[in-house]
Amino acid sequence: MSPIVSIHPDDHMTGSRDAAIVLVEYGDYQCPYSRRAHAGVKDLQRRLGDQLCFVYRHFPLTGKHPYAEMSAETAEAAGDQGMFWQMHDALFELQPQFGPGLIAELAERLGLSVEALCDDVLTRRFQARVEQIAAGGTHIGVEETPTFFINGERHAGDSDELSLVSAIMRFVA
Repeated sequence: MSPIVSIHPDDHMTGSRDAAIVLVEYGDYQCPYSRRAHAGVKDLQRRLGDQLCFVYRHFPLTGKHPYAEMSAETAEAAGDQGMFWQMHDALFELQPQFGPGLIAELAERLGLSVEALCDDVLTRRFQARVEQIAAGGTHIGVEETPTFFINGERHAGDSDELSLVSAIMRFVA
């Protein structure tokens, strides 16, 4: 039996925690499958509106993706400036180009303090937070990205939009 996943107070979340559907994703900004799922989640958010609460948790696959942890820490640094979701979207949109040289450009593009964001990433200010989130995923059996939980239960199907919609529809009244 898979563990039940609930929302944590420090989660990155859009929508109401009281929504009919709570979708939790463990993802990696460098994973092509997470990128594909990102497009599907964005569409689900548009379609379901207030019925959906979406939570994103970092699960960088550092053995496969050399910039996975850096990109997660970049998102956290942007979140410290109130722009987590904007950076989240930008990291997936620019996934093929992401590297250390793009961080300042992303910060500038989003209107963030370039100096603060670059300093946070360079000093690895959010390393422990990213590692703690990933360790939580490992603790409940997450091994790959993306891994989804719908209303607390692990989604066993594919991460494409059609599979997610099919799984979610059983919760929609």
